[in-house]
Amino acid sequence: MWGGIRSKSQSESSERKCEPQRHLIAESWLSRVDLGTSFGSPTVNENLDPPGFTDAGPESFGPGQGLIKTLRRFREQPGSLQEKCEFCGIGLATEHRHLLEVAKNRIACTCSPCALRFQDVVGGRFKLIPRDVRRLSEFDMSDPEWENLALPINLAFFFYSTPQQKMNAMYPSPAGATESLLPLTAWSSLTEKNSALTRMEADVEALLVNRVGTKREYYIVPVDVCYELIGLIRIHWRGLSGGDKVWAEVERFFAKLDTNSCS
Repeated sequence: MWGGIRSKSQSESSERKCEPQRHLIAESWLSRVDLGTSFGSPTVNENLDPPGFTDAGPESFGPGQGLIKTLRRFREQPGSLQEKCEFCGIGLATEHRHLLEVAKNRIACTCSPCALRFQDVVGGRFKLIPRDVRRLSEFDMSDPEWENLALPINLAFFFYSTPQQKMNAMYPSPAGATESLLPLTAWSSLTEKNSALTRMEADVEALLVNRVGTKREYYIVPVDVCYELIGLIRIHWRGLSGGDKVWAEVERFFAKLDTNSCS
């Protein structure tokens, strides 16, 4: 156990309480990907990859970047390119499993047979990203406690990084996921009041917090869901404040998340 986060044992990870029906927004991205380098521009830059996105192959991807790069390829060659399993090369359906390459914090797309080879593996190069979404309807967090986390936006996710041996706090921005310094004392006080946080699986599960406007929503989600949200915001952000559309899309994202969650 590290800072209230534990790695699941074989018996614990095999107890599946619920399964979301599908990845929430990936399919809808295929016809709407906008990865131009200008935050205010609605056009796709056909010649240049955005900062942090290269054609150097999957080893160069950070978290979520491989997902967005694949969607960009679908946009450029609609109907002609099927995503493939990174292990066996078989074509993948829209709904497929993901693995996390822990040391590089890289998400890999895989078929189910290849993904299940990594189920219950402890200390390996790859971790199977789970599919459960759990809403924390009784989550206890006051406004002052949230402010103590010193985040610039009321939307963020938190996960324990095994390589870094610390909690990470990330929030979305037009440029992608941005890391914030997380006061460990603030996180410790939250775990003391919310035991569900001690059952998050290190690296591959996160606490996703939505406190936009009057919302007070808290979920434990697979980490790839967090990067889907990051990509959604990056696609729809316009101008300095994001525009009405991006916040409408965020609200729709959480509505779907809630539908696919269990308590």
